[in-house]
Amino acid sequence: MKRALVLLACLLAGTAQAEEFSFDAAEFEKKPFEFGGYIEFKPDRSWLNRDGAFYKLNFYNRAASDTLDRNSGTLKLNGKYSQGIATVNLRADAEVRRDALTSDRINRFDEAYVSFKPDPGFTLDVGKQALKWGKGYAWSPVGFVERPKDANDVELAREGYTMLAADFIRNFADDGGDLKTVAFTPLLLPVGSQVNQDFGKPDHLNVAAKLYLLYLDTDIDFTWLGGGSRTPRIGVDFSRNLSTALEIHGEWARIRDVEQRVVSPTGVTTTQRSDAKSYLLGLRYLTEQDTTYILEYYRNGTGYTESQARDFYRLVDNGLTQFQTTGSSALMQKAQTASQSGYGKPNAGERYLYLRASQKEPFDIVYFTPSLTLIGNLDDRSYSLTPELLYTGVTNLDLRLRATWLAGKAGSEFGEKQLARKLELMARYYF
Repeated sequence: MKRALVLLACLLAGTAQAEEFSFDAAEFEKKPFEFGGYIEFKPDRSWLNRDGAFYKLNFYNRAASDTLDRNSGTLKLNGKYSQGIATVNLRADAEVRRDALTSDRINRFDEAYVSFKPDPGFTLDVGKQALKWGKGYAWSPVGFVERPKDANDVELAREGYTMLAADFIRNFADDGGDLKTVAFTPLLLPVGSQVNQDFGKPDHLNVAAKLYLLYLDTDIDFTWLGGGSRTPRIGVDFSRNLSTALEIHGEWARIRDVEQRVVSPTGVTTTQRSDAKSYLLGLRYLTEQDTTYILEYYRNGTGYTESQARDFYRLVDNGLTQFQTTGSSALMQKAQTASQSGYGKPNAGERYLYLRASQKEPFDIVYFTPSLTLIGNLDDRSYSLTPELLYTGVTNLDLRLRATWLAGKAGSEFGEKQLARKLELMARYYF
């Protein structure tokens, strides 16, 4: 009898506790509206390379300067509203950048699209969105319908393009075969005077598609862009975890009928057309000490050879001599046109190496992550080296101190850049 009373008391106590800690599913229902973003302030100082071709090109008719200070302010807002099968996605960008030479303002929507999902295996997106094709970390040769990455800041959010895109997904995980998932993403991307103007030639409706396979635990993408605003191109990429600590990835792309404008030291411009192949091979490795290594080799099939780049640098030198002796800026104007057509692009050469090492909380310093990034031009052996210190110990606040050194001989890519060194501090508050 005593045992029965004890058992009854335990049951009653358990029931009382169950009532006290009852589960209310309504408290965990997904909210229809989500909102967030961050505000960022970033001052930086650049020490200029007065012997560099791009310094001469940009300062030949200005007062000489050894340093350039810049202040940047950024407001990023993102929101999502869901109702039934529809979800509205918005990502806005407002920036102000000021230095001694220029003052820039940016106010735009990086993304603004509506997503319809009537079925788990089908999604239709309408509007401006930023797709992420490819497996590369610093570069993405198969990113046919996205803006290029910044290898110096790969986490930087990018502006999208206006398009109509669909996703068809089929899972085969329960079938027990080697093929686990298939996804097909076709899209239409218009280019006109008011939409996607920087994608390419106007008055075209561009068609692209991606086929994704999860096969033998390997992610594989086949990508395609038809002719129109840009020349036709095809690509393939893959990513596979060889172990819990090691991942390998790669990309390959073939671009038809690439137009490349090449300039001579005297300012004569010729146009070359050919098919180009670009590819990337990389790996990501995490050690037992929480050190992450990312290594990538990139072959840019649309880039300039070392001799072509040197011809451009000699054109700048000839233009500067002409301006100083005669006052004519004719050659400098030709050099500026060549810079805008391709020579001035980041990583405009042919072969590159990217190496990044980051250490999580060294010496048991919590919320602290130092890192070091190397970007090297393998043809002329010039490079940039960027150490970085990141601290996230304050709630919703990221603090980052970053320095960059550029090194290379005369006539090399990083030896002819406008900057020799740069130091920047970034404070970003999330809300």
